[in-house]
Amino acid sequence: MTEVNRKIHVVGINSYIFEDLPPKLQDLFLRTGNIAVPNSYFEKIKSWSKNDLEKKKSFFPSKSNNELVNWLRSQKSDVILISRGDPLWFGIGRILLENFSKDELSFYPSNTCIQLAFSKLKIPWQDSVQVSIHGRDSNTLIKALKAKPSSLTIITDSNNKSIEIIKNNLSELNLIDFYDFWLCEEIGLDNENIRKLNIKEALPSDISSLNIVVLIKTKKNYSNNNLPLFGISDHIFKTFDDRPNLFTKREVRVQILADLELPINGVMWDVGAGCGSIGLEALKLRPNLNLLCIDKRIGSKELILENSKRIGVKPKFIFEEDIKNILNTKNLSSFEKPNRLVIGGCDKKTKLQIINTLAQDMSIGDIIVIPIIDIHALEELKQELEDKKFKTNLNLIQTYKSLSIAEGMRLEPNNPVFLLKGKK
Repeated sequence: MTEVNRKIHVVGINSYIFEDLPPKLQDLFLRTGNIAVPNSYFEKIKSWSKNDLEKKKSFFPSKSNNELVNWLRSQKSDVILISRGDPLWFGIGRILLENFSKDELSFYPSNTCIQLAFSKLKIPWQDSVQVSIHGRDSNTLIKALKAKPSSLTIITDSNNKSIEIIKNNLSELNLIDFYDFWLCEEIGLDNENIRKLNIKEALPSDISSLNIVVLIKTKKNYSNNNLPLFGISDHIFKTFDDRPNLFTKREVRVQILADLELPINGVMWDVGAGCGSIGLEALKLRPNLNLLCIDKRIGSKELILENSKRIGVKPKFIFEEDIKNILNTKNLSSFEKPNRLVIGGCDKKTKLQIINTLAQDMSIGDIIVIPIIDIHALEELKQELEDKKFKTNLNLIQTYKSLSIAEGMRLEPNNPVFLLKGKK
């Protein structure tokens, strides 16, 4: 391979003012004749050469495409490629590294737009998740939103209605009230504008094409005054920070509650309760129920107590303990036997043990509902219920959620769940 002596100097900027460059880069610019500049600020950078009488400069308008790569390859002497922020952070750097050797490239990063935005917002950004939908589809954005990070920075694209897509995705994923929506326009430039948008309203008509969006998790007090009678939105429930989707989603939860045929009075056990979403909504519907929530995960009791306040209900007992320990070591006669039993969040062997231990003391008309994602467990669990004199039926719950994308809309499937119901 022929050794290439010339260098490609990739210079990140956050200002169109020449004097804002470090002295070393000012000198580099003055010494270099061939400059590639993105079209969006070509004229501003070209004006830097007006007072540079020592050397005539040749400016190449860059579109970050194959034409730019070919131009760079054709140059026999050192060149400068102007970029925004850090070229190796959602920038031109990746493309350059795919087409040129590392020895040919030198990078001079400036502050990224995310650094500047968070400095203006006066918020730490070390835990922020960063996503780019500039020239990309929105799959990564949707995945990031589902994880519900404490903050999310989105590099937008003026050509595909990015802000409208973000707004729609937040609504479709029931996250409208979960985040504060900060629009940061022309960060670091003369026309810099940072504003908090109310995305329940129409978007402003004067949004600059040079923008990023920062979503910050809201700090709000939840009120149970405006909750629906049935089908509470998922975002109302606080869940595990490291496993934000580890709870029963609304579409499945409403079917479980319907299958339970909740009585006005009685005792309900919610085993594998997680954050308590099923049992607590059952208690909201039937306030006279005695509810026992059981989950072995550390922190589950605190979660259920917090969600109890949000929903405005009060379980009778919350056990942060493995159900197997309760069945094996505790005197079950001291517990009220369940009239309604939900068994989730444990393996097949444990589910069978729960049925074998509790079902025999349940009365005529009592109901067990088991959400199942492992199809191989179905037959044995169904047989165990029938052996205990329960009449069974099985439903497959498969729902789809519409999500906005640049091309319009797509339907994204939720995980299918089998609901095995047994009524004695």
